[in-house]
Amino acid sequence: MKLTSGKVLVIGGAGYIGSHVVKALLENGFGVMVYDNLSTGQECNLFNKAEFVRGDIADEALLHKVMSAGFDAVVHLAAKKAVGESMKNPQMYAKNNISGTINIFNAMIDCGIKNVVFSSTAAAYGNPQYLPLDENHPINPLSFYGFTKVEIERVMDWLSRLKDFHYMALRYFNAVGYAADGSIRGKEQNSQNLLPIVMDVISGRREKLLVFGNDYDTPDGTCLRDYIHVEDLARAHVAAVKRLLQNPQSHIINLSTGKGTSVLEIISAVERVTGHKVNFEFAPRRAGDPAVIVANNDKAKEILGWSPLYTDIDEIIKTTWNLEEK
Repeated sequence: MKLTSGKVLVIGGAGYIGSHVVKALLENGFGVMVYDNLSTGQECNLFNKAEFVRGDIADEALLHKVMSAGFDAVVHLAAKKAVGESMKNPQMYAKNNISGTINIFNAMIDCGIKNVVFSSTAAAYGNPQYLPLDENHPINPLSFYGFTKVEIERVMDWLSRLKDFHYMALRYFNAVGYAADGSIRGKEQNSQNLLPIVMDVISGRREKLLVFGNDYDTPDGTCLRDYIHVEDLARAHVAAVKRLLQNPQSHIINLSTGKGTSVLEIISAVERVTGHKVNFEFAPRRAGDPAVIVANNDKAKEILGWSPLYTDIDEIIKTTWNLEEK
């Protein structure tokens, strides 16, 4: 394959979001190497056109060895991301998400790699002071997971001031769906997110879904989230890489649809699309869960020329159900 765009190292590229990002990069003419420890990523999600190195972000020597081959940019998606787990085991999240990411940045700087696209989160904002959230909203994460992402954004900001180092921090919340063409075959492993759990319930792998809280200040009492299709996220990562290579300026950017969907609305949509009833019951609220997270995507449109293509929740769920049926 003749490269038309450059070479990108995708850390976490065998995972759920990472494999879709790799697919999009390859389709846009990039040369890609995947670096993944396969703790949650899967070999079946690796593409033949992408090189692969099995490694952990805790392995500083291997990161340096890999990056010494030379890359135009790094896409970093290797993070632990379960809100509840982060509140119970913050030390694990600090070690992986913060220390591991600093290992990546140190190797990049030592090897002369100047550009990184970082998978951040809308959990950085905490309880909204206004909606929809924009990038100027105050930062006040309610979970240790959100805190780790904010700390990395701060590290990147300092590095961009002190070194020839440029970043795109992409803040998004609930990634959903799968590649419409069926090319991603491996399901997300041990997901704590809503839609994969619902699919487990209707497929008999779980007995029931627990809906955490039904007394929020929302139309139906359950949390509202901004659900964004994973292929839209992947396109945004490609756009961010291109922007950095063409105009190396650092930005923090929301990726969102600007539309909130409640837990009960997701359940209803799944039942509508699949024809299966979802067995669920209400449970107490979880620590660290805001009632509503809906984000403004104007900056993504301006800086990246990006807007979501998937805006209908039924269409998003269909791409998940298609993989589930297979």
